[in-house]
Amino acid sequence: MIPIRDTIPTRNYPIVNTTLIAVNVVLFLVELSQGPGLERFIYMYGFVPARYTIPQIASYFTTGQQLVSLITFIFLHGSFWHLLGNMWFLYIFGDNIEDRLGPLRYLAFYMICGLTSGLSHLAFNYHSEMPTIGASGAIAGVMGAYFILFPKARILTLIPIFFIPYFIEIPAFVFLGVWVVVQFLSAAGSHGQMAGIAWWAHIGGFIFGIIFLKLFLALPGGGISDRLRKMTEKKKSYRLQVIRPVGMANDPNLYGIITITHLEAIAGTRKLVNIPWGFQKRLFKVIVPPGMKEGSLLKLKGLGKDALYGQRGDLLLKVAIQ
Repeated sequence: MIPIRDTIPTRNYPIVNTTLIAVNVVLFLVELSQGPGLERFIYMYGFVPARYTIPQIASYFTTGQQLVSLITFIFLHGSFWHLLGNMWFLYIFGDNIEDRLGPLRYLAFYMICGLTSGLSHLAFNYHSEMPTIGASGAIAGVMGAYFILFPKARILTLIPIFFIPYFIEIPAFVFLGVWVVVQFLSAAGSHGQMAGIAWWAHIGGFIFGIIFLKLFLALPGGGISDRLRKMTEKKKSYRLQVIRPVGMANDPNLYGIITITHLEAIAGTRKLVNIPWGFQKRLFKVIVPPGMKEGSLLKLKGLGKDALYGQRGDLLLKVAIQ
């Protein structure tokens, strides 16, 4: 299963979330440039519990180096797939949390979740000399916040079946709940940091994400955040939308809602819509002409229910303007 995105639209471009992804990618390229010095680089900027608990090892590092590694470890990754998986989850879940908290509060929230995830790992791997790197703990905090804020959201997931794209939507509380259970089972069944995976960092990040969410929601956004929100307001809605049509008895037509922005209503746009009906789930291109108004109808011929004499009804999409 490949998660594509969640179904909660955001009103603003996630400038902080996008910047975090870019920083992670750049620093991964820096790692690749280290060559033979990569191991030393990881030990210096990764999170190594023994550096903080064993005096003989701690003596080799300055106070500044010890403090810096508490932050830098969440921007380093062990492989391309490690980076890709983390950034994909951050892309899916982070934009909604930034949209809710605002850019500045979200940045502070992300960083403190990363820090506390490292401390959670330290608590269960007190004398480990294996470096821990990766944004997983910080992203787990984002997922914990998402679990609280959007439990009824759905995760649009792609399942390729014989090269045919098949989309399903999984409730967020199920998706994230299963993820947490897997982390606990993996942590309980492992000894220390098996296979280099910091399970307790994931768990700690998720739990602290829930706790810190409540604290950060209580903090005022500030004038800067309000100005940033106005500057980053989205001009376009999602290109791919899932539309669940409904029908009425004795009516061969089906009815659904397509969402666009004010700019798209004026200028027109094109969308890809996934329309599940019965056992069929197919993608269709929908052209939204310029000059659309709230409540306008778009007709997709032949996508309704079977009617008399082998004919089919239509799918009528009502335009909703964000």
